[in-house]
Amino acid sequence: MYCPWLKPEHCIASYTTMRGATAPEAQLPAKAIAEIRGILEDTGVAGMPIGVDMVEVSTLFALQAAGIDIRDGQQVMLSAREIKSSDEIALLTTAAAMVDGVYQDITDALRPGVRENEIVALATKRLYEMGSDDVESINAVSGERCNPHPHNFSDRMIRPGEQAFFDIMHSFNGYRTCYYRTFSVGSSTQSQRDAYAKAWEWMEAAISAIKPGVSTDQIARLWPTAQDIGLPDEKTAFGLQFGHGLGLALHERPLISRLSSFDAPLEIRKGMVFALETYCPASDGRSAARLEEELVVTDTGAEIITKFPSRELFVTNPY
Repeated sequence: MYCPWLKPEHCIASYTTMRGATAPEAQLPAKAIAEIRGILEDTGVAGMPIGVDMVEVSTLFALQAAGIDIRDGQQVMLSAREIKSSDEIALLTTAAAMVDGVYQDITDALRPGVRENEIVALATKRLYEMGSDDVESINAVSGERCNPHPHNFSDRMIRPGEQAFFDIMHSFNGYRTCYYRTFSVGSSTQSQRDAYAKAWEWMEAAISAIKPGVSTDQIARLWPTAQDIGLPDEKTAFGLQFGHGLGLALHERPLISRLSSFDAPLEIRKGMVFALETYCPASDGRSAARLEEELVVTDTGAEIITKFPSRELFVTNPY
């Protein structure tokens, strides 16, 4: 009904188990496989490998039990989405512009006494007012919760002089954002400013190095080790010094990390769109800086599409 470019005969209701909630005795996966096998036979491709990108566990087992050759369709879809068209870049840029505006609203509201969940509510409301089709998640992290860094929000009340950082993930016409900013509330300390300067230094080094032909391991080497930021190994630090593609999914290619990029580097190409994230804990043991920029790879380098100021630590409602 809502996708008129698709043929009706290609839009078939599914036998879903609702992630296993349907009783196994109903044998819905077996019914699904029988229908799938019939379609494969009718179209003359029975016996050929089938690519699957998302599937319920019970259905995967049923496909295997039926002798159908299942292949990893996720990799095919991710490869197809590596390079963005001009239309896709316009949508990703618009999605980022909406978050630019939300951060202005957050700076106006971010003052002592406000709670993390209130900021999340404000941001969610504004995004939907501006035309977001899915506010996927908003992290709001303040005070001692900054270090170590959880990926969620709470009802914690923000106090004077504390740091707070946010990650806004939403989509506009299906195209995603992942966009951190860090603030100090009312005032900042030297420890907070030092951590922010270091996080920005790592960010700037990565952005400056990006251009077509550079590989992801070269970018990852510019970032600190897990031990440099007080963590035991790269597995624990994964997602803190980090780069990931953006598009129809929150995490696409290229993926940049000290955990994986050294073993499997990927060439950066013109038309890729991805986000870079850095994190630096402060010497006070509770504060931390978290930065993220989204960028488009051009002929000569990277164009940043996240425009809210980030070069220096932003103090909200100073006194």
